[in-house]
Amino acid sequence: MHHRAPAPSRRTLLTVTAAAAAAAVTGVSTPAHAEKVRPDDRKLRRIIDRMSLEEKVGQLFVMRVYGHSATAPDQADIDANLQEIGVRTAAELVERYHVGGVIYFTWAHNTRDPQQIAELSNGIQQAALAQPTPIPALISTDQEHGIVCRVGEPATLLPGAMALGAGGSHADARKAAQIAGEELAAVGIRQNYAPVADVNVNPANPVIGVRSFGSDPAAVAGMVAAQVKGYQRAGVAATSKHFPGHGDTAVDSHYGLPTITHTREQWAALDAPPFRAAIDAGIDSIMTAHLVVPALDPSEDPATLSRPILTGILREQLGYDGVVVTDSLGMEGVRTKYGDERVPVLALKAGVDQLLNPPKLDVAWNAVLKAVGDGELTEARLDESILRILRLKAKLGLFRNAYATRAGVERVVGTAAHLAHADRIAEATTTLLVNDDGFLPVGPATHGPVLVVGADPASPSGTTGPPTTTLATALTELGFTATALSTGITPTAAKIDEAVAAAAGKRLVVVGTYNVTASSPQRTLVARLVATGVPVVTVAIRNPYDVARISGQRATLAAYSWTDVELRAAVRVLAGRARPRGRLPVPVQSAEDPAKVLYPVGYGLSYGR
Repeated sequence: MHHRAPAPSRRTLLTVTAAAAAAAVTGVSTPAHAEKVRPDDRKLRRIIDRMSLEEKVGQLFVMRVYGHSATAPDQADIDANLQEIGVRTAAELVERYHVGGVIYFTWAHNTRDPQQIAELSNGIQQAALAQPTPIPALISTDQEHGIVCRVGEPATLLPGAMALGAGGSHADARKAAQIAGEELAAVGIRQNYAPVADVNVNPANPVIGVRSFGSDPAAVAGMVAAQVKGYQRAGVAATSKHFPGHGDTAVDSHYGLPTITHTREQWAALDAPPFRAAIDAGIDSIMTAHLVVPALDPSEDPATLSRPILTGILREQLGYDGVVVTDSLGMEGVRTKYGDERVPVLALKAGVDQLLNPPKLDVAWNAVLKAVGDGELTEARLDESILRILRLKAKLGLFRNAYATRAGVERVVGTAAHLAHADRIAEATTTLLVNDDGFLPVGPATHGPVLVVGADPASPSGTTGPPTTTLATALTELGFTATALSTGITPTAAKIDEAVAAAAGKRLVVVGTYNVTASSPQRTLVARLVATGVPVVTVAIRNPYDVARISGQRATLAAYSWTDVELRAAVRVLAGRARPRGRLPVPVQSAEDPAKVLYPVGYGLSYGR
């Protein structure tokens, strides 16, 4: 049966006292503009003095590029580079535009395997250090883990943010980040766009969701600080995102411009604490959000382009003097109000240091160059950002040694110790939400053949198996006889009939659910399978909110992602090889009445000792 417990509604979560708001805003450190004198600044300023204006402009950009090699990509990637950037290769990108950084994507074919990634990184560094003013590149990626992951197996894949939030262990969060950081550094990636610092108070959030550690600002802040320390202990610049907070939106900023309606007091109590914790932990970089917060800037410019938000609040009020990087400038949220040639100029005027992935690099690069020529931007303003970028590169040791090594990759990436840590951490995150009459755990000796059906979204990293196959394989390895049938995120009537027919004679059906909505045919799939009389266990492979829209199942587990490490952990819990120890880091509200909370923060069933 579904357990109901009183808990605050979303409206209550957004209601804060003036005293709480004041406490969240006061006690800030010295404004960043009271610039600190640092030992290496004299050397770094000498480098800046040698740079041409074109090199200075280039140093501000972090750009995508297609291909597995810096000098010899596949022909299709050469064609894509010529069409989108006007260069053939990563090396030509660095040579022509003097970019200060490169971002890796799976879809850009940058991350085939660890040794290839290391060779690509070395090729980019070789091109950067061959420039008239040799400056190492800062190579970055989005390796949040969970549902956002660019470097896949054989690298270690770890639980994502909400799973770690369910585990509740700062030590595990720190260890996961340290493992991830060590493996990224080994392949030459020294800036990671993680951890997510957004507080997910809106279940309808289409872009954050399980990428957040949870809905409680203090809990999220603790996890963010732990991960910052883990990444940076491993020699990788952590990046908390998306400032000033993307947790309460129903619009995806990739495709539109969201508006956050929090008052300034609500923002201070709900959204600010994780960013403050990141700054206190020594965060190296912070990423901006393409969203409007009228209470923080009445001009309704997106935060990425807002001087009141980035300079007034982030730099002066919160005292942050590290690198500020935009979210991708190709996203619709930052392009709706101004043209692509104005966005990078306005971002720099707002207080940004790194301009990430503009849709047309030549347009953005020339716009900044022109703004300096016209006097809209001063060269001194560019120097201010370049100094921050070079400070970070110096801190990471890139001026001493920018290169990855084959031996380092073999020694660090995907080791047995790292994989064992990943499994251990994942086991502590699986959350048991429903267990009718103690149905779980089940054992292979008493429960016969198993059918696994459900959604099979694409792998976040492009390397792990479809979820239904992963679940079936994990069950088989534990002694079950399991078969997999993919029914999809939107199963057709024919697929549902096929699943019902396949359930005949089975002792158990496991259904992987994926963001079930009111109109989702996944609800019909579960209902039809329940009607067969075969016991049904559902595993939410993304948002844990699915349990509010399905009924009749004997048990429900929340895995928070469909990567192998989290699904294998869920199977071990299902089979009694591990105890369910995860606790919800977000409330699950009634689908019919959002004021009612079915499962509050901290809820989770268990069994065994």
